[in-house]
Amino acid sequence: MKISYDAEVDALSIIFRETTVTTKRLDDGIAAEYDSEGRLAGLEILDAQKRFGGRETMRQIVLEGLAA
Repeated sequence: MKISYDAEVDALSIIFRETTVTTKRLDDGIAAEYDSEGRLAGLEILDAQKRFGGRETMRQIVLEGLAA
């Protein structure tokens, strides 16, 4: 999984798998990306600072329950 934040456009990207995707708009500024088999491959969220509580939130990522 790859999580990235682009401060220039205030967009958060969560990629579960690198593949060719089809994007489906879920809400204004939120889109889901699906692979060719219809499985969720990623999420794109615009206006991330506003949605998630500001600049401090974008500086911290906590991962829990990672299995090998």
